[in-house]
Amino acid sequence: MFWVLLLLLAWAVAGTACTRLCLAAVRAAAVDVHTGLAHELTLYEAAFLSGGPARVAEVTLVSMARQRRLLLAHTGWATVVDPRGRDDMERSVIGVIGPEGQSRIAPVRAATAATDAVRSLADRLVSAGLAVPEGARTTVATGIRQVRAAALVVLALGATALLLPGPTGMARDLVALWFALPLTLTLSCLAIARVEVHPYSRWASPAGQRLLGALARRVNRAADDRTYLASVAVRGIRAIGEPELRRAFAHRDQPWRD
Repeated sequence: MFWVLLLLLAWAVAGTACTRLCLAAVRAAAVDVHTGLAHELTLYEAAFLSGGPARVAEVTLVSMARQRRLLLAHTGWATVVDPRGRDDMERSVIGVIGPEGQSRIAPVRAATAATDAVRSLADRLVSAGLAVPEGARTTVATGIRQVRAAALVVLALGATALLLPGPTGMARDLVALWFALPLTLTLSCLAIARVEVHPYSRWASPAGQRLLGALARRVNRAADDRTYLASVAVRGIRAIGEPELRRAFAHRDQPWRD
């Protein structure tokens, strides 16, 4: 009956992991349903809620490029045309590019995403209940990894129990059935997490997600310059219409190039 001890261990591992994930998801979603109803998202706020700090940097670069104040070449270089930033984000981009006025786009995007201006934006959105706190994002992601690991542990324990001498025939089928229960628990928890947690737990809270949905509907109905940038904020660089500009972000250095 040693397999019973393995079964109890499987239940303990599965139950603990699933409970932690559920608690983390509840904390991440614990926002007042009325939060942000009267809030009008700015371009940078929409970018952060959709794609995080990197998306904010991308929208800033695209906005400056469309105003001819920054040149983004299809070879992957960014060149400052107008060194006067109009807001904190633009000043951050110019500061990251440096006094020479030229730099690779990829490091500019990464460094801009880590600037104080982007961190301040994130803090304001979290305080307003529109963004998920960084700790909550980390906790949910960790919980999902733990449940995946628990599923593997249950499989390993079940296989071990079946390989032990003793159970034969119908008894082995019964042992497999008992281990299938905690395995089903972990797989069901992962399936629910994929549907309920993934859509909004990365950056936007449920309130932030509602505002993003409203913004996306407005973007689909209009076609001016602001809605173009809003589309980039919501969908990322794949929404860029100009092929040259899209290639500038997609460019990757070859190892033999300087």
